[in-house]
Amino acid sequence: MKTLLVDDDPFALKLLARQLALLGVLEVTICDGAQPALDLLSMEKQDFDLVFCDLQMPGMDGVEFVRHLARIGYRGSLVLVSGEESRVLHSVHRLALAHGIAVLATLGKPVSPQQLSEVLATHLSGEPARQARAVLGTVTVEDLGRAIEQAQLINHYQPKVHLATGALVGVEALVRWQHPVLGMVYPDQFIGLAEDHGLMESLTRCVLRDALRLVKTCERVGLRLQMSVNVSMDSLVAVDFPERVAEAAAEEHVSPEILILEVTESRLMKDIRAPLEILSRLRLKRIGLSIDDFGTGHSSLAQLRDFPFDELKLDRSFIHGVAENPALRAIVDATLTMTAQLGMKSVAEGIEDRQDWDYLSAAGCDIAQGYFIGRPMPGEQLAAWREVWQQRWHDGEFDPVRGA
Repeated sequence: MKTLLVDDDPFALKLLARQLALLGVLEVTICDGAQPALDLLSMEKQDFDLVFCDLQMPGMDGVEFVRHLARIGYRGSLVLVSGEESRVLHSVHRLALAHGIAVLATLGKPVSPQQLSEVLATHLSGEPARQARAVLGTVTVEDLGRAIEQAQLINHYQPKVHLATGALVGVEALVRWQHPVLGMVYPDQFIGLAEDHGLMESLTRCVLRDALRLVKTCERVGLRLQMSVNVSMDSLVAVDFPERVAEAAAEEHVSPEILILEVTESRLMKDIRAPLEILSRLRLKRIGLSIDDFGTGHSSLAQLRDFPFDELKLDRSFIHGVAENPALRAIVDATLTMTAQLGMKSVAEGIEDRQDWDYLSAAGCDIAQGYFIGRPMPGEQLAAWREVWQQRWHDGEFDPVRGA
């Protein structure tokens, strides 16, 4: 593992290098500033798997360094290490992710051996930030059109459980593209392409059809699940969309009441009339509506006022680390209080550890979703996952479940 340490403090560099050596990381290069590090990274054959970077440095600070990492196309992982306040660290973390850089962690100084060990374990597990996945090639709209026609799109399903009882209440359908050359391509690499070229209707139809078939399969063995399917607000322009959804459910002999459409507004609405009509008619057909990624993008309190949502999903960016972060706690507590007062269900997505779970449970959140409960998995693996989860719940043992 080739590792680069960037800091203007010689003592901090020596301490971190020694800690890494004790953990078995011996191929370490030290740079006493951002510019020398950037020069090294820009050289041919100087590929580093992992970069540790301080924020407060003279000349070029860590924030500028992040921008330049993106410019030169750095593909390794980044760990931010700084004595700055947590909100500054969080902001730079978000900036790096927005640049497509895989951020393993943001650590305050001094770094403890346990924190460092956890960071290395995460890196070695091959689990970089989801936002930074890159397709090893270029996919075109023509490729995506063929993928839809040739059934290359498949669903994985992530469990949703009741925080109070641990009961499995539903799953979220998450589309993947099983590309014949590139392998598994994740939605952040092709959803924008579908939205830009008018393919969302066809794509949503594929996802919905497969999701409803899984519901029917589960019902045959006595398992009734709510099925959540993502729908872009940008696609809610066809006035017959409610009928198409209801007809799809009828074709699979599934009650429309088991469906929850998770609506994300990826672009600012210019005209709310069509979405207002379509979402209202969906609710008249007893199809559930969830406002997804609440608090991010264009989602707003006005949507809660104007649209008939009956579920609110707190975005993962507000969930992970909520127990230790006062700012996140304030946001989550206020959102949960508002959600309860509006008579809506609350769903916390992105729960990754026991601390997240315990805090959301105590705060009165209804439903949990995240790696702590289970990863997205093929539908045929849900039964086996459920047995493991039920045993964990019965035993009171909450180690993260690693699904497929």
